[in-house]
Amino acid sequence: MSRFRIKGKGRVDHAAPVSFSFDGREYRGLRGDTVASALLANGVHLMGRSFKYHRPRGAISAGADEPNALIGTSRGAKSNGRFEPNTRTTMQELREGLVTESQNKWPSLSFDVGAVNDSAYMLFSAGFYYKTFMWPKSFWDKVYEPFIRQAAGLGKSPEVPDPDSYGSRYLYTDVLVIGGGAAGISAAHAAATAGARVTLIDENAEMGGALLSDPALRINGEESWGWLAARLAELRELGAKIMTRTTAIGYYHQNMVGLCERVTDHLDNPPAGSARERMWRVRAKHVVLAQGALEKPLVFDGNDRPGVMLAGSAQTYLHRFGVRVGDRPAVLTSHDSAWYAAFDLSDSGSKVAAIVDLRRDIREDLLAGARKRGIEVLTGHTATSTSGRLRIKSVRVNPVQNGRVGAGRSIACDCLLMSGGWTPSLHLFSHTRGGLVWDDEHQTFLPDRKTEACEIAGAGRGLWGYGVAIRDGSAAGAAAAVAIGLEGSAGSFTVENDRPGTGEAQKELPTDRSPGKARAFIDYQNDVTAKDIRLAVREGMRSIEHVKRYTTNGMATDQGKMSNINGLMIAADALSKSPPEVGLTTFRPPYTPTSFGAFCGFMRGETFILTRKTPIDPWAERNGAVFEPVAQWRRAWYFPKDGETMDQAVARECRATRESLGMFDASTLGKIEVNGPDAAEFMNRMYTNPWTKLQPGRCRYGLLLGEDGYIRDDGVIGRMAEDRFHVTTTTGGAASVLNLMEDYLQTEWPDLDVWLTSTTEQWATIALNGPNARKLLEPLVEGIDIGDDAFPHMSVADCKVAGIPARLFRLSFTGELGFEVNVPASRGLELWEALLEAGRPYNICPYGTETMHVLRAEKGYIIIGQDTDGTVTPEDAGIGWAIGRKKPDFVGKRSLARPDLVAKGRKQLVGLLTEDNSRLEEGAQIVLDPHQSIPMKMVGHVTSSYDSTALGRPIAMALVAGGHDRMGEIVHIPMPERTIRARVTSPVFYDPDGQRLKL
Repeated sequence: MSRFRIKGKGRVDHAAPVSFSFDGREYRGLRGDTVASALLANGVHLMGRSFKYHRPRGAISAGADEPNALIGTSRGAKSNGRFEPNTRTTMQELREGLVTESQNKWPSLSFDVGAVNDSAYMLFSAGFYYKTFMWPKSFWDKVYEPFIRQAAGLGKSPEVPDPDSYGSRYLYTDVLVIGGGAAGISAAHAAATAGARVTLIDENAEMGGALLSDPALRINGEESWGWLAARLAELRELGAKIMTRTTAIGYYHQNMVGLCERVTDHLDNPPAGSARERMWRVRAKHVVLAQGALEKPLVFDGNDRPGVMLAGSAQTYLHRFGVRVGDRPAVLTSHDSAWYAAFDLSDSGSKVAAIVDLRRDIREDLLAGARKRGIEVLTGHTATSTSGRLRIKSVRVNPVQNGRVGAGRSIACDCLLMSGGWTPSLHLFSHTRGGLVWDDEHQTFLPDRKTEACEIAGAGRGLWGYGVAIRDGSAAGAAAAVAIGLEGSAGSFTVENDRPGTGEAQKELPTDRSPGKARAFIDYQNDVTAKDIRLAVREGMRSIEHVKRYTTNGMATDQGKMSNINGLMIAADALSKSPPEVGLTTFRPPYTPTSFGAFCGFMRGETFILTRKTPIDPWAERNGAVFEPVAQWRRAWYFPKDGETMDQAVARECRATRESLGMFDASTLGKIEVNGPDAAEFMNRMYTNPWTKLQPGRCRYGLLLGEDGYIRDDGVIGRMAEDRFHVTTTTGGAASVLNLMEDYLQTEWPDLDVWLTSTTEQWATIALNGPNARKLLEPLVEGIDIGDDAFPHMSVADCKVAGIPARLFRLSFTGELGFEVNVPASRGLELWEALLEAGRPYNICPYGTETMHVLRAEKGYIIIGQDTDGTVTPEDAGIGWAIGRKKPDFVGKRSLARPDLVAKGRKQLVGLLTEDNSRLEEGAQIVLDPHQSIPMKMVGHVTSSYDSTALGRPIAMALVAGGHDRMGEIVHIPMPERTIRARVTSPVFYDPDGQRLKL
């Protein structure tokens, strides 16, 4: 066992060694280690190289905020595709046989040729790429771009497809608690005790947060680890869902939170077929953010050498993993918390060289603790440099008196633990666009105005100390319970051996050296220094967002978790402004780097686009249906019998429907529920038609335009109640219509009180058409009279059909008497079979999409996307009657008045009848003069063409320039073998008066 591992200490399993490799060398760790803790246990601090200067770097933290120690990880050979770059050593758990390698170096980590950049660092100041790659212009293609592409990136992308699978799940919960530390666990316990369904998540392998790094703490008389275990056991008994290795990556509108769960990366042998990662989409009634705080590094020359790390991370490695980070650590701080790290390391066998504190006034109990352990204390001192090539060997410290830096002295050390205080973790809160307020006392931003139903607890809102965090968490959990209608109350807690603390915020530390040459790093990964920030300000950057982009500060994979506040403080000082005047950069999802696999989930390979099937699909398959793809759906195209061809089968289905009764699976139609007090107003603004006076129980054809005035979608819409509409869309337009509605609702009309819900999969829809449709349906309907007087055309009602709760529409897409029965999808097949059995006396005939197309074309009913091409207006399509002329406004209304949209000669929808009764090809071009020279002037094209059984001849629909004024004219359709003559007619070929749907 390494001398840096303390036998029996920590939460790792000392009886379970694990072998792994780093850069080809074999090492041993323990079950429960991360790669970082195992390497540190083996005395390895050098783990990576920085991006720009290729400087040697080691782990600076012990968590997700790690910017330095990024590695490539493999499960087996790289060739099997299980390779991932830029994995944080601080988060990757050990597994047997794990292969890891350092990045951004050549030929080796200890000797990297790219480190020549470090020697020329004065040439690579902030914005050097903007200044350098502008001239000479001819260099860009052959010199600059190839060089930039070669140098870009840290790790190397995998070269073969990823063979792992990824999952995707939905979760609904009453209270979602994010953060499994002291505050989060007490919040979850308070909410669960009140009766709430609670989900508690944490990104680490086990719950506990900072409690895992403080075993001496006592809560309500119990040792902290015992208290932790007992509370987690109680939470499980209360039915709480506890999720470890799960990161909340984004907090979205209406309490939607995205979680990424690491499922198998820690397992030696993952079960076959198991997902590597799983994306959760969680909808919570209330959220508690208990993410704690992030420790800030100090900014001074040489603060990036391997062995320089955060004091809190050293405490974590010691207590959680049983690893001393060095034999002779030194401590540099401006906050009380680092003193406790020094004490713990000293008590565990390390010889602490010194505690260097920039402050002069230190609490007496801290000074007494240092004296007791024989630790030298230097108050009122700064650090001005460090030494050591691949690991720190010493730190140079200087007294500071009245702003003057005195003579320095060197302190030998093998690691340097620093702490500049703590910054509340506000990333997820900021995702919600919640307001922040500057706390001048603690020099940090705190959460203020909330936009979502959430509470913020513990260190996440600037409370320091276990006692106050636990009590605050319990109060937050109780408040969350009350907010959802339960009776919640906070618990009472006594905490012994607490470690509250205070500190002083720092910019870059005082130095006796030239600030222009100091290597005082802020963004470790991108090699951004304090002088880079000040240079950006001198060169005109005034906004912190501009400073960020000019210097790349905060653009590393840690998203500024370590660098943002320090960068802001220095920029504010350079601008002679207060930090809130300069502002804070925008935090965006994801909170931590997330694999593409997790986002894709099941959508890859054969399941990249899922084939959706209706509830009636199994019956159609058993009965010999021929299928066709429509959008993402598999739909029955036609039902051939006894060797019929497609044309014969379609003719039979058309004839049966017109003469008696046809049945069609219309479940794929898009369905959207529009609810809320302002639902009618919303519909008025979205659709061309008026909706305010439409009575509940009635339907109307709805026409939807884009902002450009062109037809986007259509469908029949039923008003179920004063505040509720059942909107149908085309099969292929369901998602785009919902997205369009959401876009307008959220960006243009946020004042409207409306909710939109996709219900496409909720309903199975069966259409009955033909003269005998009512005769079949009437005996099966309970609760309403469907006679012509009581339930006229374009009516809708909730009822029961064949004993199944249903939403019944009377409408027709065939021109015949028609009904559409909507039932819960789980009972769709049951209803289909019941209707089929009841329809035998009427020779009921199931028909497919091709017959549906023929029947609707005979009536001149358009299909969006087939008879329209994205440039068709309502007038062009012959449905100008669907425009509410008296409506003050609707989407696309202003565009309808544009000169181009009312100009003569626009392509308009018409019917075509060929003189020789030949069937036209869809897409065929149309000309007026077949004898004109090539290239011929095309005036339109055929959009739909079918053999009509009802008319006994082929029919076609077409978009023709000035078509509405060409009724009776002859047009020509040039084909390879001949030119076909056709007469322009109305597109309504069958039952133009519409009498049959009134039977």
